[in-house]
Amino acid sequence: MTDVTRASAAELGRLLAAGETSAVEVTQAHLDRIAAVDDKVHAFLHVDTDGALAAARAVDDARVRGEELGPLAGVPVAVKDVITTRGVPTTAGSKILEGWRPPYDATIMTRMRDAGLVMVGKTNMDEFAMGSSTEYSAYGPSRNPWDLGRIPGGSGGGSAASIAAYEAPLAIGTDTGGSIRQPGAVTGTVGSKPTYGGTSRYGLIAFSSSLDTPGPCARTVEDAAMLHAVIAGHDPRDSTSIPAAVPDVVAAARLGANGDLTGVRLGLVKEFSGEGAEPGVSATFRESLDALVKLGAEVVEVSCPHFEYALPAYYLIAPSECTSNLARFDGVRYGLRVGDDGVKALEEVMSLTREAGFGPEVKRRIIIGTYALSSGYYDAYYGQAQKVRTLISRDFTSAFEKADVLVSPTTPFVAFHFGSRTADPYQMYLADLFTIPSNLYGGPAISVPCGLSEGLPVGFQIMAPTMADDRMYRVGAALESATPALVPPPLPD
Repeated sequence: MTDVTRASAAELGRLLAAGETSAVEVTQAHLDRIAAVDDKVHAFLHVDTDGALAAARAVDDARVRGEELGPLAGVPVAVKDVITTRGVPTTAGSKILEGWRPPYDATIMTRMRDAGLVMVGKTNMDEFAMGSSTEYSAYGPSRNPWDLGRIPGGSGGGSAASIAAYEAPLAIGTDTGGSIRQPGAVTGTVGSKPTYGGTSRYGLIAFSSSLDTPGPCARTVEDAAMLHAVIAGHDPRDSTSIPAAVPDVVAAARLGANGDLTGVRLGLVKEFSGEGAEPGVSATFRESLDALVKLGAEVVEVSCPHFEYALPAYYLIAPSECTSNLARFDGVRYGLRVGDDGVKALEEVMSLTREAGFGPEVKRRIIIGTYALSSGYYDAYYGQAQKVRTLISRDFTSAFEKADVLVSPTTPFVAFHFGSRTADPYQMYLADLFTIPSNLYGGPAISVPCGLSEGLPVGFQIMAPTMADDRMYRVGAALESATPALVPPPLPD
């Protein structure tokens, strides 16, 4: 019988529909896998054993009754701990929300439940999604299944690690500056950032409201597309949600898997060509580009001159929005409260709570954002950064007149060792060098495994125009069809 923990989500869906296994069996197998390996990987902050098995039984019962079920009904999914889940601990990787159990579900949680997906647990992350390594989680880092001494990326390292370690076939992440794609790249998995507004932010604990985008993580492009199709679509409870039809991303992925890219123009971003990337990453990327050309694609060079300003612009815009969003965590309304002994003034309770509850990276970004928004500096910093954002969007618009998609390495380097970049925040921020422009523009982008450098995974990034998410899935699936599958080594006993 198929080892269900190694099967793709699409394959599991077919096995379940054919009655060759049950949702309870599939869920239990993944829960057993989590119990066996997560003490090494630490992908999960909370495993919802009882809730998962109850949801699986409900799917099996519905199938027995002959109800029409979706293609992913009964398939397990892990969820980044920044997505509110009714009655389940949701911490955003922070001590300030330790033990909080939301009274409601995020929209994407509701959609996954309605589709019959089975949530097995909440995954580890950099605190409030601020980081590139999961080292800023208040609950300790997740580890990369390819090498437990290396980072699994961030901020959604737990989601990517859970998939790479075969603890779940699917996961949900969020991408503000690369937090789905960068973990996907360094763990050899697929990470997809939909068009901003294409997936609902209702119930997502906000970091940067104009950038945050929930999206799918998977081991195959088709699986990512199938989960994307479940969670996407207009939501009236999210004021930034796009009231438009979702492109048929699943059909696009299946078309791309045929390996024919005749007539597809790949825009090679001149500003990203070999600049800032390790030699091994650049070489692997170039080999993958050649493979796509053999499938019929045409490579055209495009210039996006303002991309070089994306990193500094992002690190003004995101912290500015973060300092506003995180003001609600004050020790008064909910969450952690420190110093409330009936004597201290309210202001002191707030100060003590935030000092104890927030970690160093969150504090750093709150300070940066508060400074950028302060009187006399708003126009010079935040205002200028927004102007750069407009220029970057114009670069994308111009480039897409010449190319159907844009391509680059996902990250400049492979997974690095723990502790090697925490002393220098700028070096840590460079992990998002190639991913940030798509967030500032708002368009979709995906990272697909494309090979190894130094024995570690390299990601290939495909960026598409807004609401043309199907294009990136087609090209991504074609690349996948031409690339040997990446399988991490067995985890040590």
